[in-house]
Amino acid sequence: MSDFAQAKFNMIEQQIRPWEVLDPKVLDVFNRIDRDFFVPEELRGLAYADCSLPVLENESMLPPTVEGRLLQALQLKSSDCVLEIGTCYGYLTACLASMTDQVTSIDFNAEATRIAAEKIAQLGIDNVELQTMQSLDDLTLSDRFDAIAVSAGSLTAVPQNLKDALAMGGRLFVVTGRSPVKHACLIQRVKQNEWTTEILFETDIPDLM
Repeated sequence: MSDFAQAKFNMIEQQIRPWEVLDPKVLDVFNRIDRDFFVPEELRGLAYADCSLPVLENESMLPPTVEGRLLQALQLKSSDCVLEIGTCYGYLTACLASMTDQVTSIDFNAEATRIAAEKIAQLGIDNVELQTMQSLDDLTLSDRFDAIAVSAGSLTAVPQNLKDALAMGGRLFVVTGRSPVKHACLIQRVKQNEWTTEILFETDIPDLM
């Protein structure tokens, strides 16, 4: 077993499973997609470490444990259309695309979008649309999404346009609050103008810039 393969095995068995990520579909996608492929060369040795990885200015990959809880909480189906806020280098984007029908992924850094596009294309993933925006205020989508993943960082509050982008029954994963204690939340649209919020766990990921 190669060093990266061993590190991936350890990530799944020693980090993700103990964090109560037990969904077989989530564990399978972590096993199939190589996280080190989406990490800059100088950081590849930390690809499977349980920490945020700064890959560009104001751009970080989430810790694997948070990624696992995110994917599990969204209860993804193969027919789902997903919106991701925070493409970064495309690792979580690739995971989402492998589990669902279509992914629209938005980043605020054109260089991140470019790099992610190259890596996703190399893997032959063809159900992803990548976009670059200046801020969440620019998000005016006519489509409604079955699931939304805010992976770019934490927010002090959830913008209404993100909640409005959910289809009926749609799920939104987002981390809110201020350091040192922030809350990972699952928001679900239950009626046209009604959403429920469930706090899943505490974390302290970087703020969305």
